[in-house]
Amino acid sequence: MPPLALFNYKNHEAKITVLAKRIIPCLDIRDGQTVKGVNFVNIKNVGDPVELGAEYARQGADELVFLDITASHEGRKTFASLVERIARHINIPFTVGGGISELADADRLLAAGADKVSVNSAAVKNPQLISDLSHNFGSQFVTVAIDAKQDEKGEWCVTVHGGRIFTERRLFEWAHEAQERGAGEILFTSMNHDGTKGGFACEALARLSEELSIPVIASGGAGSMEHFRDVFTKGKADAGLAASIFHFHEIAIPNLKEYLAQNGIPVRLK
Repeated sequence: MPPLALFNYKNHEAKITVLAKRIIPCLDIRDGQTVKGVNFVNIKNVGDPVELGAEYARQGADELVFLDITASHEGRKTFASLVERIARHINIPFTVGGGISELADADRLLAAGADKVSVNSAAVKNPQLISDLSHNFGSQFVTVAIDAKQDEKGEWCVTVHGGRIFTERRLFEWAHEAQERGAGEILFTSMNHDGTKGGFACEALARLSEELSIPVIASGGAGSMEHFRDVFTKGKADAGLAASIFHFHEIAIPNLKEYLAQNGIPVRLK
C-alpha cells in the first residue's frame, strides 16, 4: 500500500488535502543481482539487492520496486526467496514483478513479503489476469507495468518481455483497459528514455495522468533533480521511479526530497 502522507494547506477558510508525491527506487534483478542498462540493453551489475533495498529504506524512499527483468523472457517464476530476504530488511511498501502469469504466482510473492505485484507481459497476453488479480486480492495490490516505445509516427507502441517484442497494443488504450479491469496504478516506462538520464516522457505522462483516475508512476529517463520536479509539475505523475541515479550515488533521496519540497512539491520528509 502506498504511504498515505497528507499535507494540509489553509486558504482562508478552505483546507485542501494533497497526497504526497512518491520517490521510488527500482531494483532490476537478473540472476539474483541488481542490474541496469540503457534502453533495456547493455546490462551491467550494480549491487546486492538486499543491501540496496535496505539502504533506500533508510534514506527515506517511499516505496521499493523489484522487477525480475528476465523471468518472463526465460519462462520462469520470480525468485520468491530473494523477495523474502529483501522484505525482511525494509519497512516500506514493496512491489514485485516479473514472471507473474497466474493467481498462484501473486499469492506466492505476497506470502513472501511483497505488498503489491506488478504484471506486464503476461497481462498483455492475457488481460483477464488483471481482472482476476484485482478480484482476488483487491485493486490496491495490482500494478500494471507498461513498457512502451514511441515510433517515428509518434505512436506509443507497447512492448513485452523486457522491451524485446513489440505488440499491436498502444499505450493509452491499453492503460485505459488496465484501469477498467481493476489495476490500482500504472507504471509507465518509456523505452526511448530508459537509462538515458535525459528526463522523463512528460507529455505522455501528463496525458495518462489526465485521462486515468488511478495513480501513474513515471519511469525512464531520470538524470537530475530537475527531472523529478518536471515529472510532477509538467508530467502530473503521482510517483517518480528511478534506478541508476540512486544506484550510482548521483542523487541521494533525502537531498532530492528537500529539493522538491523547496520547489513546492509535497513529499514525505523523514
